[in-house]
Order: sequence, then structure tokens, then C-alpha cells
Amino acid sequence: MTAGARPTATGDAGDFLALDAQLDDTERAIRQTVRRFVADRVLPDIATWYEQGVFPRDVAREMGALGLLGMHLDGYGCAATNAVSYGLACMELEAGDSGFRSFVSVQGSLAMFPIRTFGSEEQRQEWLPRMAAGEAIGCFGLTEPDSGSDPGSMRTSAKRDGSDWVLNGTKMWITNGAIADVAVIWARADEGIRGFVVPTRAPGFSAHSVGAKASLRASVTSELVLEDVRLPASAVLPGVAGLRGPLSCLNEARFGILFGVVGAARACYQAALDYSVTREQFGRPIASFQLVQRKLVEMMIGVNRSALLALHLGRLKDAGRLTPSQVSFGKLDNVRQALAVAREARNSLGANGITLEYPVIRHMNNLESVYTYEGTNEIHTLALGQAITGLGAFR
Repeated sequence: MTAGARPTATGDAGDFLALDAQLDDTERAIRQTVRRFVADRVLPDIATWYEQGVFPRDVAREMGALGLLGMHLDGYGCAATNAVSYGLACMELEAGDSGFRSFVSVQGSLAMFPIRTFGSEEQRQEWLPRMAAGEAIGCFGLTEPDSGSDPGSMRTSAKRDGSDWVLNGTKMWITNGAIADVAVIWARADEGIRGFVVPTRAPGFSAHSVGAKASLRASVTSELVLEDVRLPASAVLPGVAGLRGPLSCLNEARFGILFGVVGAARACYQAALDYSVTREQFGRPIASFQLVQRKLVEMMIGVNRSALLALHLGRLKDAGRLTPSQVSFGKLDNVRQALAVAREARNSLGANGITLEYPVIRHMNNLESVYTYEGTNEIHTLALGQAITGLGAFR
């Protein structure tokens, strides 16, 4: 499952467990298409975008043309691929940069998914074809300045005023927020948590980019402010009430993450491997030293084990048997494995590891955010604890 793989006695230093043989022809074709896109459109400029702190909005249409936006959904211009294909696309995108996988995750799993699953036919027809094409960009407003891991404590309110709704509140750490055309906003109404499809041009809606980031720099992170945003009754998502709505969206996004981070880890491992066999000290390649080989082996095992887990969970999802706690398992372990690989790779490259000439420090910094968002490591640990004991430890 690697790019630029190095032949070994087993065939491939990246795909050491020969997982490529477990993919069908369609899955391989989708993976290769996304890999070429990343090689052609992301890797040549990603260091500059990261350093400048920008996300190239124009690539949204290109990703839409490739069928990557909402690709795991059906109808309304969506590609209706299987879950494994979606996961492989996330893996290749994150091998380029977490910002690109985050864009696709938010667009497809956090913005398009709730409209497709819980929205009215009018909402689907209005937004999904344009979002699938990359002509309209979406964001997902759940997290608040004082409400992260505990979304049930959100303060954003939705009040009825005749047949209209009026929204007030603030959302924080919102990917795509400042470039979005539509926001799926979750707010507290008298009858519980409700979701709203909010055009970002609505009076009273504003988005402000978060600056001075050291992580996810090639991604738009924003604060959303809603001040007496008046919406018609048709703006509410009719198919869901309560936290089940936003939590189901997060589960979809986490599935993409557990695949995506394998790509980031793979890129770091490959950089360390390539560097180690060409960098000479004491008259020979550093890859010939025992301690360096140990590092490379640990990175190889981490990448391949995570890829195996991702593929297994993808097959479970395609069979309709994947549980939220299994997604927590994948998100928790694959992200921490990827972060460990990135840190070891940075160490293997020495001082070169902190420069943007190599991808390692960029991936390492990005993964620090991925470790936290879509459910922190601690929250997923408690979710798994509850799954195996039957006892909740959140409060």
C-alpha cells in the first residue's frame, strides 16, 4: 500500500504484509488515481502552502472532478464507492498532507453526510450536487470554545420565532469555516439538539480564520459566530434530533482518519528509509548500523500493522458490521502509531528532519492535531473502556 516502495526479500519494504493483494481492481484503481493527484498537485507545492499557512481553494473542484467529495455517499452526483475505497483515498491524501484529507473528510463525512442522511429532499437537491462537484464547500459546526469533548454542554441556541428559527452562539476550531458556502450547525433547541443547514451568507453569520498555527497550516481553521441568524423552517435537518446526529457524523469522519494517518506514517517511514540508505557516516550508510535498523523496523511494523487494522475495519464497514467502538479502536491506535512513526522518522533524519525539504516535521506537527480532534485520545480510551466493561467513566 505504499508509494515509491523499496524492493526487499519479501517484495516491498512498505507493504511488508502484502496487503495490496487484498484489494480488488477497482480499489487499486481509485488508490492509484488519488496517488497520482497527490504527486502532481499536492507534493510539489505543499511545503510552500504549509509555510505560508494557506489551503489552495481551487483544488476543491479538481477533487470534485475526481469524485473524491462525498465519494462514499450515493446519489446527487456522489460516486457511491465502498468504504475501503474511501479509506484508501484518505490514506493517499494524507500521505500528501493532513490538510487535504481533512478537507475531504469535512466536506464528505461532516457536511454532506448529515444532509444526505438526515436532510430533506429539498436540502439534498440544493446542496449535494454542488458539494460533490467542489462548487460549494461545507463545514461542520459542533465544537465550541467551552464545549469540546462534551458536546452536550453546547451553548449555541436555536429559538423559534413564528415559523423561523433564530440561532446565536459561537463555534470554534472549524475546518473549512472561512471558505465554506454552507455550514451544518448544531444548536440547542427546546426539544433538544438540532442540526441546521446554514448558508454562510446569511445575515449575522461570520467566520474568522485562526492564525499563528504550528499544525495543520495547509488547512483552514476558523471560529464561527452566529448573531441572530434567522433561518426558515426548511433549514432544520428533519431526520434527526439529539446528539445521535452529530455523533454519527463524527463516526464517519473518524473512519477516514484511521485510514488517513496510515498515509502520513507511510510518508514519514519512506522518507526515513530513503534517507538512511543514502546518508553516510563513518564511511557507510547509516542504515547499516544496528540502532538505525531498529528504528526502521519499528516504523515499518507500525505502518503495516496500522494498514492491516484499517483494511480490516474497512471490510467490516462494507459488511455493515462496524461498530462505533471499533472505530474508536482504529482512530486511537492508528493515530498514536502514526505519531510515533513520525517522531522516530524525525529523529532518524537528524537536523534535516526539522526542515520542510523533507515531509517529516510537517506530518509530525499535523498529527499532533489529528491526535486531538474528532475525539481526543482520552475520550476514545474511555469509549473503549465502556465497551469492554459496560461501565461509563465520562463523569
